[in-house]
Amino acid sequence: MLSRQRIPRILASRVPIAFSTRSRNLSILSSVRAPAPSSSHSTSRLSRARSHHLPALSSFSTFPALGKKSDGKGFFDGIEPLSDEEKKANLERAEANEKDVAETKTTGADGPAGSGGQGTPESPNGKASAAGGASSGSSGDGSGDGGRRGRKSGDRALSKPIVPEVYPQVMAIPIARRPLFPGFYKAITITDPNVAAAISEMIKRGQPYVGAFLFKDENADGDVIQNPDDVYDVGVFAQITSAFPRSGAAGEGTSLTAILYPHRRIRLSQLIPPGAAAEPPKTPAEGEAAPEPIPKPTEEATPKGDVVASFEESAVAPKPDPAQKQYDPTSFLRKYPVSLVNVENLTEEPYDPKSQVIRAVTNEIVNVFKEVASMNSLFRDQISTFSMSQSTGNVMSEPEKLADFAAAVSAGEPAELQEVLSSLNVEERMHKALLVLKKEHVNAQLQSKITKDVESKITKRQREYWLMEQMKGIRRELGIESDGKDKLVERFKEKADKLAMPEAVRKVFDEELNKLAHLEPAASEFNVTRNYLDWLTQIPWGQRSPENFGIQNAMKVLDEDHYGLKDVKDRILEFIAVGKLRGTVEGKILCFVGPPGVGKTSIGKSIARALNRQYYRFSVGGLTDVAEIKGHRRTYVGALPGRVIQALKKCKTENPLILIDEIDKIGRGYQGDPSSALLELLDPEQNSSFLDHYMDVPVDLSKVLFVCTANLTDTIPRPLLDRMEVIRLSGYVADEKMAIAERYLAPQAQDLAGLKGADVKLTEEAIAELIKSYCRESGVRNLKKQIEKVYRKSALKIVQDLGEEVLPESEALTDKGKAALESQKEAPKDKDGAQPEAAKDTERKPEATEIPRVALKIPDSVHVVIGKENLKDYVGPPVFTSDRLYDVTPPGVTMGLAWTQMGGTAMYVESILQSVLTKSSRPSIEITGNLKTVMKESSAIAYSFAKSIMAKEFPENRFFDKAKIHVHVPEGAVQKDGPSAGITMTTSLLSLALETPVDPTIAMTGELTLTGKVLRIGGLREKTVAARRAGCKMVIFPEDNMSDWLELPENIKEGLEGRPASWYSDVFNLIFPNIDREKANKTQYAPEEKSDKPDSSSEKDD
Repeated sequence: MLSRQRIPRILASRVPIAFSTRSRNLSILSSVRAPAPSSSHSTSRLSRARSHHLPALSSFSTFPALGKKSDGKGFFDGIEPLSDEEKKANLERAEANEKDVAETKTTGADGPAGSGGQGTPESPNGKASAAGGASSGSSGDGSGDGGRRGRKSGDRALSKPIVPEVYPQVMAIPIARRPLFPGFYKAITITDPNVAAAISEMIKRGQPYVGAFLFKDENADGDVIQNPDDVYDVGVFAQITSAFPRSGAAGEGTSLTAILYPHRRIRLSQLIPPGAAAEPPKTPAEGEAAPEPIPKPTEEATPKGDVVASFEESAVAPKPDPAQKQYDPTSFLRKYPVSLVNVENLTEEPYDPKSQVIRAVTNEIVNVFKEVASMNSLFRDQISTFSMSQSTGNVMSEPEKLADFAAAVSAGEPAELQEVLSSLNVEERMHKALLVLKKEHVNAQLQSKITKDVESKITKRQREYWLMEQMKGIRRELGIESDGKDKLVERFKEKADKLAMPEAVRKVFDEELNKLAHLEPAASEFNVTRNYLDWLTQIPWGQRSPENFGIQNAMKVLDEDHYGLKDVKDRILEFIAVGKLRGTVEGKILCFVGPPGVGKTSIGKSIARALNRQYYRFSVGGLTDVAEIKGHRRTYVGALPGRVIQALKKCKTENPLILIDEIDKIGRGYQGDPSSALLELLDPEQNSSFLDHYMDVPVDLSKVLFVCTANLTDTIPRPLLDRMEVIRLSGYVADEKMAIAERYLAPQAQDLAGLKGADVKLTEEAIAELIKSYCRESGVRNLKKQIEKVYRKSALKIVQDLGEEVLPESEALTDKGKAALESQKEAPKDKDGAQPEAAKDTERKPEATEIPRVALKIPDSVHVVIGKENLKDYVGPPVFTSDRLYDVTPPGVTMGLAWTQMGGTAMYVESILQSVLTKSSRPSIEITGNLKTVMKESSAIAYSFAKSIMAKEFPENRFFDKAKIHVHVPEGAVQKDGPSAGITMTTSLLSLALETPVDPTIAMTGELTLTGKVLRIGGLREKTVAARRAGCKMVIFPEDNMSDWLELPENIKEGLEGRPASWYSDVFNLIFPNIDREKANKTQYAPEEKSDKPDSSSEKDD
């Protein structure tokens, strides 16, 4: 009794030690195979192990690796021979229990847990494992050996319990990410306190058996299975070899870490979720081993599952009564909210070990193992641990275990690994395991390649670093080169001495230079200070370019690049004259405003060339970040100064010409308002001390000539517009376009088309036709495109007529071009067409050259003339077919003039009578044409004023009292607004009322008041250009605009008669000079049908 009571205390202290002896392998390997312990060891072996100072190898530990190996039928075939005492004790026990053992077979869980403690023979395959903590208690009335109590306790041999072959109901534990495979350990963490408490009680009762099933969802987590569909139905029957609390906590209800040792494959047949009614395990099928009931003990007591008795006592157990209640080994688990499952064992399908396919796949798996082991050291350790207990014969004779090992050590997808676990056909399992292992091989190859590449790069960089350090040391010893930081400081000092820095800037420079001298090159602030000093010494302090103040030179340069633009050229000449008298000039801010394509941007470059100033251009269209103007703070990574400071660095002078393009399209965002930042930059009173955020020192910009461009001034903020001198550029008339095309556009287009020197002529008639029928816009950008199109078509026609024989491809290449072409053909390419690294490093011929081809020389026999007749062959049919919309205007139609962003345009106003004018009709007016608010008000004023004129001048004419009128402004898709259409609408209504057409060559513009006063308008230059383009002969404009008319160039006013008007009576006399007043004073009614009863309303009207 004493010896049996000491056994559990010995085991309780040795189980954790047993786990620690194996923890070194478990920490490296996710799963390591260990031999299943045998069931035939006696207490003599335990005493012998104790005498050899191996306390960790307890024969009663739940750790299977601590038992001895099986009979050699598996991978682990080494068996320690039994001693004489053990053989004698086993023989005596076998003779005494020969009959009872056959009738009282029970599962391994019943053996140690039942109060009778009956023994269980070895499993058929001889591979049984010890149950953890099997001797954690004894039931106690002394030992017995089937009635022979006179035997000495020292002569008895205790055999360890074995793993039950049949265990129909177990507690199920779900596993995430990787399934378990028989024979390979797995450490899991239990966080559910109920499951942890259940495991602790299972170990105490000596029944540490669970079923492990893989979650189908990789992200699922938990320790209880709520639904059988959440896990795969095929899992493993595993034994808990060790369990210990996490974080040093102890006692039930805490999380713990458990080591599982899977024994065999099982299938989940039924789930008993937590809280469900208890169901007894299903009755095994016929021919299947079933757990036997536990015989009643000598004392009347309820069966207990935590009692360990000797096998001598089990020999006298009575035969179970079939009517007796079957013992349920998992009944104590139903008090915990855990998942219990009914399971059934799975066995491999029979196979032929000598099959050629199986042998071939086995050899392939072994070869892949060798290849992976040569590339992955961690994999090599796993294979070494596995092969220590194997021999070549065992590997070939048990291929199913080799397949399990291949899947257990591979990092494959969970679904693929589960397929290996679920395969009962050995050949199919080996194929799936080989597939998983092949993927592991591919990953190992990629990992090896990456490792080699990284190592080679690191080695190369280290070598370069050490060589550079050695070279620097040698140069310093020889006095050839000083330290890099000292040399950098000296270079900054030399650059600063050449500049005329202001005193405040010089002070900042000295402070930053002193800081740089005391910083280590590896410090993060070193590069920030170095970049700041670099910018500080690259600003051209006191450096100015010599300006050219020659008037004749400026006129020559400006006329070479631009035709017309008299206002702009005069302003530049004034600027030069002031500089010539003073010897120096201050910076100015000019703003060119005009339609697109009139040369606003290009004139800035011509001004810089005329003044001999450096030129820098940047656009602010859509700009939303203030930092583009004022720079970034130096605290930001990658900070840079603003665009103006960058312009000074690039131009290397204090007095460049900076062109700010599209200033009317500047944006505004969450980073600030750039237009407000320009207020300081473009103010002559403030830009002498411009403060950039990055530089943080005042910079003098008063010598810079700023030129801005815009299409209109409406979107420019008023404070910013007030700081600039606005010069307006109107559109070009036909004469100016003709001159520009002949002098600039045609020669440039001919040169770009490769026809320089060839006899290809674009006649004046063709250019005039282009201007008249294709390009009526204010600028010349579209005209340039059409001329380039004409010359491109000519080039294509010439090449097609000459043919390819004139200059074949073999003769067109130069010698360098041929060499480059050959090198392209010889350059090796990979599958994607990219150049391999090895080919890039080797020296070879270049694949590109500066002049790869020779130009085709056009023979003198080629003559091409593009005239008005064949112009359609080059640019297609005309876009505009007439000069005006109406060659002969009907009554009610009048030509007005409007200003747009594209320049001036002719705008017609049409009025019609909607219905026949009768004495019974009622007046109304309808206005269409996509008119905005201002023009709608102008139309209402014109209607009222027209009725007042008719009432005063022609009182007998009752037209407006009876007429239904519709007024329309054509091109309804274009929005129209502006205060300049009053006299045009009034004239249209009066023309309709008097039935007198207006001369189609008369155009007019001007706003009207209710009393008939004609108000001043804007854009007279553009409107005059539009009138001339439309073929008008007279332009009527407000008298207040007479000064603008007098300032117009003569070439614009040529052929036009300008007639000012103060009141609408002046306009009326110009439009209707010969009107028949007697006829106009009568209302032209349509005849009405006579009726028997006269109409009272008609009589009243008469």
